[in-house]
Amino acid sequence: MSHAVSGLPLGRGLLFLTFAGAAWGTAGAAAALLYRTGDLGPLALSFWRYAGGLLLLLGARTWRGAVRSRRPDRPVPAAAGFRGRRLARNLVRGAVLALFQTTYFVAVRDTGLAVATVVALGAGPVLIALGARFGLGERLGGGGVCAVLGALAGLVVLVLGGGEATVRPAGVGWALVCSASYAALTLLTRWFAREDDGQDAVTTTAWSFAVGAVALLPLAALEGLSPHTGQPLRTLLLLGYMASVPSALAYVLYFAGAAVVRSATVSVIMLLEPVSAAVIAVTLLGERLTAPTVLGVLLLLGAVTGLAAAEARTAGRPV
Repeated sequence: MSHAVSGLPLGRGLLFLTFAGAAWGTAGAAAALLYRTGDLGPLALSFWRYAGGLLLLLGARTWRGAVRSRRPDRPVPAAAGFRGRRLARNLVRGAVLALFQTTYFVAVRDTGLAVATVVALGAGPVLIALGARFGLGERLGGGGVCAVLGALAGLVVLVLGGGEATVRPAGVGWALVCSASYAALTLLTRWFAREDDGQDAVTTTAWSFAVGAVALLPLAALEGLSPHTGQPLRTLLLLGYMASVPSALAYVLYFAGAAVVRSATVSVIMLLEPVSAAVIAVTLLGERLTAPTVLGVLLLLGAVTGLAAAEARTAGRPV
């Protein structure tokens, strides 16, 4: 289906999503280190993440445009009506991305990291599977349902296995809004790709970051944009990492992969984020390796592997 339209092989789309999920997991560790070195808040951090990532993506587009200008087969400009639809889609996608990121941080503030992560990431695969079934006609199948349930079980064990959790209704509500916006972002990316909007993942990500940065700027300014720190070089390096690997690179790979892989499969693969975060916490931050951590990681990895294999088997079949 859409992999034939975009030209990206399905296997490469699965690989892109796997890397993106693992890269997103490193963002939490980088943010924790940033919080230790200064007083930069979560909204300001998100703004700089988008703004820095946008600068990198604009540089990549400029370099790519210079390379393409030397080729004789330059693309034909799109019609005005098509450009208008593409602009509207980019604005919607960017607004949904900003809502997704902002509501997650609010949920973490109001109900804690563990509960916010389980609700926000856990509800996502369910909402996406339902939306893909009734909105896009993508069938998950019995094996896919089992994989989603196994992934959700692994997420709960991994995040809540330590027993430290505080449930507050307001925070849970924000986490559900976050999950719904994430589901909408995934489904919109798949839907737009089916209609072949002719836009590459770099441009899609750049537009999303631009809209997200503009939307977050007023809130980030109220929180405080300038970090006060005694280690400015370390802060700049961490911000540079946040803007590049888990932001610019990871979101380009996410948008490219989400365009060719079934939406429910995307949602389960992206649950590699807490797996990556757990591995970093144990290996680099000195946290203790516990039985729930091991069990949760194994359940999640098994679910991701099984669903990715099922996706590869169904390539070329109607979904």
